[in-house]
Amino acid sequence: MKNNLLQNINSPSDLRLIDEAQLPEVARELRNFIIDIIAVKEGHLGASLGVVELTIALHYVFDTPNDLLVWDVGHQAYGHKILTGRRDDFHTNRQLGGISGFPKRDESIYDTFGVGHSSTSISAALGMAIASNLKGDFEKQHIAVIGDASIASGMAFEGLNHAGVTDANLLVILNDNAIGIDPSVGALKKYLTAVKEGKNPRQNNMIKSLNFDYSGPIDGHDIFAVIKELKRLQKIKGPKFLHVITTKGKGLKQAEEDQVKYHAPGKFDASTGEIYIKAEENLPPKYQDVFGLTVLDLARKNEKIIGITPAMPSGSSLNFMMKEFPKRAFDVGIAEQHAVTLAAGMATQGMIVYCNIYSTFLQRAYDQVIHDVALQNLPVIFCLDRAGLVGEDGATHHGVFDIAYLRCIPNMIIYAPRNEIELQNILYTAQLGLKHPIAIRYPRGRGVIPDWQKNYQGIYQAIEIGKSDCLKQGSKIAILSNGTICNNVTLAIAKTKNPEQLAHYDFPFVKPLDENQLHSIFKKFKTIITIEDGTVIGGFGSAILEFASTNHYSSQITTLGIPDEFIQHGNVAELQQYCKIDVKSLEILFSNF
Repeated sequence: MKNNLLQNINSPSDLRLIDEAQLPEVARELRNFIIDIIAVKEGHLGASLGVVELTIALHYVFDTPNDLLVWDVGHQAYGHKILTGRRDDFHTNRQLGGISGFPKRDESIYDTFGVGHSSTSISAALGMAIASNLKGDFEKQHIAVIGDASIASGMAFEGLNHAGVTDANLLVILNDNAIGIDPSVGALKKYLTAVKEGKNPRQNNMIKSLNFDYSGPIDGHDIFAVIKELKRLQKIKGPKFLHVITTKGKGLKQAEEDQVKYHAPGKFDASTGEIYIKAEENLPPKYQDVFGLTVLDLARKNEKIIGITPAMPSGSSLNFMMKEFPKRAFDVGIAEQHAVTLAAGMATQGMIVYCNIYSTFLQRAYDQVIHDVALQNLPVIFCLDRAGLVGEDGATHHGVFDIAYLRCIPNMIIYAPRNEIELQNILYTAQLGLKHPIAIRYPRGRGVIPDWQKNYQGIYQAIEIGKSDCLKQGSKIAILSNGTICNNVTLAIAKTKNPEQLAHYDFPFVKPLDENQLHSIFKKFKTIITIEDGTVIGGFGSAILEFASTNHYSSQITTLGIPDEFIQHGNVAELQQYCKIDVKSLEILFSNF
């Protein structure tokens, strides 16, 4: 059946012209449209399928964009995008030059707040509501849609705590499906489950105790019930809270049954839901699996080893350790600040803590890194997955700032391996008794050694802290690389006309720098090029420039990396090309010196 209703909806005003009785058909068409596109183009599937009815109801009842709708994280906003004028462009979702996979203010007036990280919606919508009051606009509605995994974050409770003592016209909608990317965890999850099962009497409702007008739980897939309740709440002033029960992946049987896998399943058959399996034989390992399997192997030999991740057990591969050592590996939910200070507390008691947080999410716990870890010089091992350019998730998820924001912190060691073997070795070295905290950054995706697990797992070599390596001798130009971008440099050098002129040094330690090696390099070479997959401002190249200035060297230094802008979405190869750190761009640059 064709999308006869959906094809005529170019804005929420078009949606509001449809008879309410026809909205279930709109939901069916919208759900099928999302499935058909994501099956081919990839993206976040399950979350958006779960809120189809809620999305339609929100735009049907409220006068968006005059009423302000804020989506938390944004994984669930595909239906919102399609109903707000981006249906015909939806096939470009997350592609270079196409629409963003997340709400984005400069993309649409319906995207009231840019998101990508969790738990910001309540604070943002409350800020909008207070601003409306100050401007004398007391009729405007402000709606925050937040999931049960996101609401467990401290920032969400900070927003609730403030909102409860205001007269702000704020509606918080809890989209409760018991899962984020991985299943929700913690006492709040158990409380919400009890509420859904009718085991908590209303008078003990914690949300009501925060001075919110609480209603629910209601079936989020009963569009008529949702519309009825939204219309009722529309007339109530002050802070309100609606508890909605949904099923992540609703409408696609496989997505409902395996919600973790179908969060972002890749390409799949739209009619059967079957995921197209990529051939993985003889491929190098994923860096996250190198981390997960190595830490598990180390934990088997050392009972003091602890693993911590904030809501990313499958994404970080800490789930390997969680399965075998459930009492020593912890998913603490979307709570990066708590994860860091929890690790610090454990470290005071002599535990060896691997705290695995995506690079972009460690930004959320910056004070804890400084105040609770580095200031006390506690040897927490930060494992920063998804460092560098991550691809289609775009500006909110690129891990390009970590070198710059960590390098200025006293006591902090910063290391970026050039391949999976070096990652394994630094993970081993970190548990041998380091006296300082260390940040180990590594990228999303695969390494370069196909037989890693067969030949290397369990065979460790300690790494000398602060040591660099000369990978290739040269006569004219010294190229200094940090991290896995080293492999681009190696390939580019091999393609140049005069490779014998190019020396290549791997500097895995950004802090401490190998100053002995640097003195030798600056005394020998008048032309030096640095390259990294982090921001050039404050990053590895900046460290080399500082060294040269401090030591009064006059060599010509060119720094390559991520420019001073927020890099948008596209695949990693396209984004490296944009930043001129891909193999071809480097080959051209090296040949022109």
